[in-house]
Amino acid sequence: MKHSFIAATGLALCALLSACAPATRVTLLPQADGQPGAVQVSTGQGQQLLAQPYQVANVARSGAISPDTSSADKVRQTYPLLIALQPQPPERFVLEFEPGTSQLSTASQAQLADVITKAQARAGGEIVVTGHTDRQGTLEANDRLSLERAQAIRALLVERGFKAELIEAVGRGEREPLVPTEDEVAEPRNRRAEVLVR
Repeated sequence: MKHSFIAATGLALCALLSACAPATRVTLLPQADGQPGAVQVSTGQGQQLLAQPYQVANVARSGAISPDTSSADKVRQTYPLLIALQPQPPERFVLEFEPGTSQLSTASQAQLADVITKAQARAGGEIVVTGHTDRQGTLEANDRLSLERAQAIRALLVERGFKAELIEAVGRGEREPLVPTEDEVAEPRNRRAEVLVR
């Protein structure tokens, strides 16, 4: 009789815990690049903004949302298979150019082989090449030159066997300098292409 009471109590406790367990749990993970992220969880019963890494929204079957927090260790222990499936974080490379041209600088020509090797080591990723200029010249000329720089790097990657349809080339002109300068100032670090391998 005592054993059946314990079993019955255990079943009741399991049923009670199941009723309390959330139907859905949303956990905000940190982004690989360190940029802030956020997600809004909404139901007919309310909303919860998750804006800090490892914040949690537990959504009951009724739609009620209760906030919680987790940790990196707890997420790894609870969801090891999901964590293992996460894609590699993107890699970013910066290549610099000779003034007024789409010709790589000597240092960047030497660096290109390393960029290609690392990009080839990634499984089937996309590549975005973004060209930039310094503030010498007109805005229109710099827009053209930045795109030419991106297209030159794209062409080099395609020559090395990367699929053309997976490489996007875009130009930003002088709008996103690494080093802010006055107009008409030559700044080698702004004459660049950023290669993002995802």
